[in-house]
Amino acid sequence: MAKVTVYTKMMCPYCIRALDVLKKKGAEIEDIPAAFDKAKKQEMIERSGGRMTFPQIFINDEHIGGCDDLLALDRAGKLDAKLAA
Repeated sequence: MAKVTVYTKMMCPYCIRALDVLKKKGAEIEDIPAAFDKAKKQEMIERSGGRMTFPQIFINDEHIGGCDDLLALDRAGKLDAKLAA
């Protein structure tokens, strides 16, 4: 199973949706609350190439993007393969 890291913000509906999709797929998720932790937020921004919105999702250290990007990957039938790698 792939290593999944999600930088989240408390009470963020997009974060909740992304985590829900990943959990339903059986992914083991490292959830990093970064909204109020300056160091974690900076880490997220650097890893994501400057993106500052939540969530920011990584699968096996590959930046997937946010919730909409994750859902698009799933609709395209490519998410399961990434999670299986």
